[in-house]
Amino acid sequence: MEDPQQGLRLDKFLAQSIADISRTRLKQVITDGGIRLVDAQSSPAGKTIDDPSYRVKCHDRIFFTLPIIEAPEPEAQDIALEVVYEDDQLIVINKAAGMVVHPAPGNPDGTLVNALLYHCGDSLSGIGGVKRPGIVHRIDKDTSGLMIAAKTDRAHKKLASQFARHSMERAYQAVVWGVPNPASGTIEGRIGRDARNRLKMAVVAAESRRGRDATTHYRVMRRLEPKRKIFGRGDALKGLPPSFSLVECRLETGRTHQVRVHMNHIRHPLVGDPFYGRSGSLRSRNFTDRAQQVIIDFNRQALHACLIGFIHPVTGEHLTFNTEPPNDMKCLISALEDK
Repeated sequence: MEDPQQGLRLDKFLAQSIADISRTRLKQVITDGGIRLVDAQSSPAGKTIDDPSYRVKCHDRIFFTLPIIEAPEPEAQDIALEVVYEDDQLIVINKAAGMVVHPAPGNPDGTLVNALLYHCGDSLSGIGGVKRPGIVHRIDKDTSGLMIAAKTDRAHKKLASQFARHSMERAYQAVVWGVPNPASGTIEGRIGRDARNRLKMAVVAAESRRGRDATTHYRVMRRLEPKRKIFGRGDALKGLPPSFSLVECRLETGRTHQVRVHMNHIRHPLVGDPFYGRSGSLRSRNFTDRAQQVIIDFNRQALHACLIGFIHPVTGEHLTFNTEPPNDMKCLISALEDK
């Protein structure tokens, strides 16, 4: 019977054979010269294979050396974290709004990665050969809510696979302008870079080569209707701004700014969104002073990652976590429900 692994790429063969190391990490080991191959034609010492696309043969004997895990480049920093769950494989964090996930130009430290390096310490066994947390998915700097980070290569590999297959359950709560009609539905639209502003994302034409497919399921949780100022009869009949609503969005995909772009696409942008929102000072002029001030002062997108569910990468247990919106969103919702 023919061996089903005969003819596989070397990196794929190793990834199937070694559960605890990701294919990306194994590719790196191969290209760094850490693989030695002994077959019928080679010398007893074997030969180095540095090509991940090498096709494995039936009688190949493969030896590899896994380099010592390097120290991380980002500095570990003692930054407070709200830990929702933690074990030796992963950690679930309720990220605060305003915290950047990865160090980058303009945000070299003070990030979630810096905080996790300090918090997790020696419990990190290395992702891709470096002692660092494996960030499985990201949420925007000014979005609050639940995120998972892996502590081991094995956990990172399996969690990333769930994310890629869209089997990870994720829900957000958002405060939006107006009330979507119908009250529940599905938004499907490819998301790519905005042709007029490269810093923004946009829904692009279905036939476009730009962007990637994105699907968001939404439902209105409740309508928010703040008090309005009293005007004369003529003014009361025209020009009044819309009410608001608290909306839940569940994602099938994980595109950049997905909730923000899709809700803006159906003309219900998020309150406070600096990229895709609308001017709070102009649109709130007919509400009471308290409601106006809360809307104007809310200086981030009103978006919270409230739920995450996934299969534990080692135990196989289905885990689901929920968190309430932070205080700033609660205050916003309360002000917009002021009767």
